[in-house]
Amino acid sequence: MKKRMIISLITGGLLGVVCILGATLRYQDNVSTIYLFAFWFNRLLMGLVIGFISNNLSLPKRLIIGFGLGLVVSFAFYSATEFYDLVGFLVGGIYGLIIIYVNHKFIKIKIV
Repeated sequence: MKKRMIISLITGGLLGVVCILGATLRYQDNVSTIYLFAFWFNRLLMGLVIGFISNNLSLPKRLIIGFGLGLVVSFAFYSATEFYDLVGFLVGGIYGLIIIYVNHKFIKIKIV
């Protein structure tokens, strides 16, 4: 579980950086640093939540759960920003899939 959690947190953190870049490109006006940090932290939190999904489930089941949890965690940020960024909310489901898939691939690698 430790390895799964580390992989999920790293992936969520990296996807948070992608979100920051995407938000700065989508919005021409200045986006506050606090908003960008909250966006990144939301993706890190998504990695944490998805890291608790058991590897004992089949990959398709984990992907479905990851998609759903990605949307739920993303909705927390989306609603807190008064429904400001629909794209950021929807991509949360895709990021849930990515975190599960990356975890699936790396968990097979033996890291001592």
